[in-house]
Amino acid sequence: MRLKRVLPFAKELLASVIKPGDIVVDATAGNGHDTLFLENLVGVSGHVYAFDVQQEAIQSTSDKLEQAGLIGHVSLIHDGHENVAKYVSGEVAAAIFNLGYLPGSDHEIVTRGASTIKAIESLLHLLKVGGLIILVVYYGHEGGKEEKDALLSFVQQLPQSYAHVLSYQFLNQQNNPPFIIAIEKMKSE
Repeated sequence: MRLKRVLPFAKELLASVIKPGDIVVDATAGNGHDTLFLENLVGVSGHVYAFDVQQEAIQSTSDKLEQAGLIGHVSLIHDGHENVAKYVSGEVAAAIFNLGYLPGSDHEIVTRGASTIKAIESLLHLLKVGGLIILVVYYGHEGGKEEKDALLSFVQQLPQSYAHVLSYQFLNQQNNPPFIIAIEKMKSE
């Protein structure tokens, strides 16, 4: 067995809980890779809500979905993930965040701890028991360490009877390698 890299491991976790017909959230649509992956998991009977604050990311995701012929099964939302509860009302099977900035774009536009934590709190209310929230934490940018520290502080305080929290990271890699925080909801509130 080989250790999985961060992104393949995140996808493996998502695939383990998402079934056709599920509702899922891509909290940071970015270039559309995760949105497309999620759409393939939920199929035509499911639905993906994809959020991004940058119109460029929404357009890139739309283009990727259109090329795959899947545009009709995704709601692309040009808004911050902290507003997820305004758009999603059904029970959510899983959500993924890729924190930091949109690759190839303005590095000044980044995710922030406060808005990400608000999104996590909202998603925990929407998440079904056994569902997952996956955070891929990129923190090698301006403000990234502050977001990382705020997230770790928040998730470490979640009661273990309510949620299990996993951190998956490579400890001997240089240049602030990304890591995963996975939150599994264990029971209703």
